[in-house]
Amino acid sequence: MNGRIVCINAGSSSLKFAVYQLAGPASAPTLCWRGSASALGGASRLQAADIGGEPLAEIIWQPKGDFAADFAAALDWLVQRLHAEGAPVLAVGHRIVHGGSQFAAPVRLDAATRQRLHALVTLAPLHQPYGLRAAEILERQLPDAMPVAVFDTAFHATQPDVATRYALPRSLSDEGVRAYGFHGLACEDLTDCLTHSNEPRGRGRLVLAHLGQGASMTAMLDRRSVACSMGFSALDGLPMGRRCGRLDPGVLLYLMRQHGLDADSLEDLLYRRSGLFGVSGVSDDMRILLASDASAAAEAVELFVYRAGRELGSLAAALGGLDALVFSGGIGENQPRIRAAICAAASWLGAHIDAEQNTAAGDPNQSGRGAADRLRWLHTADSAVAIGVMAVDEESVIAAHVGRLLQTGL
Repeated sequence: MNGRIVCINAGSSSLKFAVYQLAGPASAPTLCWRGSASALGGASRLQAADIGGEPLAEIIWQPKGDFAADFAAALDWLVQRLHAEGAPVLAVGHRIVHGGSQFAAPVRLDAATRQRLHALVTLAPLHQPYGLRAAEILERQLPDAMPVAVFDTAFHATQPDVATRYALPRSLSDEGVRAYGFHGLACEDLTDCLTHSNEPRGRGRLVLAHLGQGASMTAMLDRRSVACSMGFSALDGLPMGRRCGRLDPGVLLYLMRQHGLDADSLEDLLYRRSGLFGVSGVSDDMRILLASDASAAAEAVELFVYRAGRELGSLAAALGGLDALVFSGGIGENQPRIRAAICAAASWLGAHIDAEQNTAAGDPNQSGRGAADRLRWLHTADSAVAIGVMAVDEESVIAAHVGRLLQTGL
């Protein structure tokens, strides 16, 4: 068995991909090159680089008018590159955000599985359609490659029933109305990084704060999920770029009765017009909000930090204490002011971040892609809580899962 594994991570406005080499039945996938396409549907830009960071491509093209067309164009470029390289593609692994109650492990994507996953689109409308769309496009263009679905919800299957149950009639729970948790691939990546870490507290009661356009916090004990701020859908928990986060369901009843909003209108409001964007009226980008003089921008940042601190306290309660806090995601990795503010809100837990190390951390991606390099510790010597920052590599998690499936002969 010798060939390529392609990993696809499709988002609501972007596409990340990575190509790995599998050299034999007992080998682990090794990275060949990776890339991304951003601002799809707008000023689309595609970049790719080898493992040393040397550029392979940088393309800015005129948008074709909608996300779907630009999304397909980015995948076309990827396929053409793979054909030019000539190496056989053994499998394509796809990040699928929601696996529902049916999928707690990676599976081969066949027609029946795709149909079941399409039924979950309403639970993750920003991501599920595009993950499945990428699978359909690449199955046509790479018909000899095995398509594999790797689920963002699967990591949280270890949560106890009490953490996943809502106080609703049992018939609804039996139907699958329960908390699932998300950003599981980031959590898995952290567990891999922790195996290379010399910080013993990272093996105890830990919270991963994965903060970006989508934001969540996951409580982990012995590297297993105990609770997550996100629940039934990717709307729950923290305020996000354009998603509202946790909301009193009475607000929805009010909007339906007083403003006549139907399901589609509510979905648009909660997924696309709320969060940092809705509160600030300025942007959904934390960098822009931090640089803005607008009072509403400052209020959006303050709300984000407050809710993060409050959620952290809740998860520490679920764990019975807190030994370590790790930040990841676009905001978590790259915004030292937000890390410092959240740690200040958690000082009652004994969390103290080192100001100099926090500022100097910069972008963890600069330290390389290896698991041993991507997690840095930033706490003071007297901090009761270890504080870290990690550059997540979800594609490496997908590649590892796909490699194992290929080796077991699925």
